[in-house]
Amino acid sequence: MSERVNVLLIGGGGREHALAMKLRQSPRLGELWVTHPENPGLSRLGHPVDVPVNIREIYRLQQFCDKKQIGLVVIGPEDPLAEGYADKLAAPGRRVFGPTKEGAQIEADKAWAKQLLRAASVPTADGRTFTDPENARQFVESRVHDDDVVTSLLLRATAVREPARRRMAIDALVRVGIALTHRKSFATADITIIKDTGLVKAPDELSIQREAIAVAKAYLSPRADLPVIKASGLAKGKGVFVPATLAAAMDAIDRIMVRKEFGDAGRQCIIEERLEGPEVSVLAITDGKSILVLPPCQDHKRLQDHDQGPNTGGMGAICPSRAIDEKTMAVIEAEILVPTVDALKREDIDYHGVLFAGIMLTPAGPKVLEFNCRFGDPECQPLMARLKSDLIELMLATCDGTLDQVNVEWDERAACCVVIAAEGYPDKPKAGVVIEGIDAAMHLPGVSVFHAGTKRDLDSQLVTAGGRVLGVTALGDGVRLARERAYQAVDKIKFPGMQVRRDIGANG
Repeated sequence: MSERVNVLLIGGGGREHALAMKLRQSPRLGELWVTHPENPGLSRLGHPVDVPVNIREIYRLQQFCDKKQIGLVVIGPEDPLAEGYADKLAAPGRRVFGPTKEGAQIEADKAWAKQLLRAASVPTADGRTFTDPENARQFVESRVHDDDVVTSLLLRATAVREPARRRMAIDALVRVGIALTHRKSFATADITIIKDTGLVKAPDELSIQREAIAVAKAYLSPRADLPVIKASGLAKGKGVFVPATLAAAMDAIDRIMVRKEFGDAGRQCIIEERLEGPEVSVLAITDGKSILVLPPCQDHKRLQDHDQGPNTGGMGAICPSRAIDEKTMAVIEAEILVPTVDALKREDIDYHGVLFAGIMLTPAGPKVLEFNCRFGDPECQPLMARLKSDLIELMLATCDGTLDQVNVEWDERAACCVVIAAEGYPDKPKAGVVIEGIDAAMHLPGVSVFHAGTKRDLDSQLVTAGGRVLGVTALGDGVRLARERAYQAVDKIKFPGMQVRRDIGANG
């Protein structure tokens, strides 16, 4: 057997628990150290790191790696990759699985990634990047060509020369209309703004009210042609909006760029065409030269069944996905993955790690929605459940540029991961709620329960400590049996307010 390797695993979610499980199975593993021992799943598998883990004190982690003779650093989440942990922790005799800060831009800066893909002729949604919220709003409104009310409003608004005052008047008119539509009182200050700007030609209050109701109806009417609105930076999978109405589109821009709900991720906003078709997750591992395409997964982003409710970090995933066949996978590899790796090389980026493409299978062929620079969560859980090969060997080959010499084996069975989320997720998840039934779920054959947002309270009880709490993952002979077993396990777990989608893999 080859020399044993001490491993440092950075990250504390369900993805990292799944990676830790697979690392523990490797005969190459020496000691496993984890940066987030407060995760009860990780604390059972690795030793706790006893120094601060943040980029400002990265020298402490460097010293830790030297002291513990860490031979492999595995970086799970996108934030430390975007902050440059891979750059700082790499050293002679120590490999890092995960791209450098430059490489991580493919996820951390969607505007940069869009330019990279365009330069490489990779099929992706058409889009524009904005740094000013008013320009973004005007762009979205200008796309509504077939509504006479909106067209007339925007034409009249051009007479108000100051952009901020113009927007103030439009917003006031919409607010008055919404209030009247719902038979609620409106602010007299809004009427004053409308009158002062001359946005409504006949400035008597009754005329303003009639116009306001018509405008509000236009802004609240469902439309299928509105673009997708994204925060350009890292937003934990929550900075993407698919608005159903013009009012929702305006609110999305406001949340991203004005209210800064996603922090620095909202410094730029991307507005791109809405693509139609099944969405699949295609993950590949690359050493900068060779590409290993992993079995395709299918994520379920919306909170509720039948893809209803807000976008989340992911409510479940299956592997493999039946939405994609071998012919389409060959197209994705040739037209998306290979050109992207080549484009990174042209940028002098030596990329070692995961390239995760979110892809829409449109009638015109596969198109990239976005790239991630790490394993997906929850896609990582079913992937690790199916991986039969040695994960450490695979990661070392990726770091060393010898990926083409590795043979990877997969369990023939399918895997299904069902996420159990806390009450209030994705907005304000409720923490500190006692969880029961995990041991009973784990006793079912082929089932693993990965801890994503849990901890032990002062009484050593297992409680919720995040939005996505658990990832219940099961293997089965085919997706149908895998999902049946996963839901059997889910039904043994109980805590007040738990949220579960019941259709994970139903169409996969």
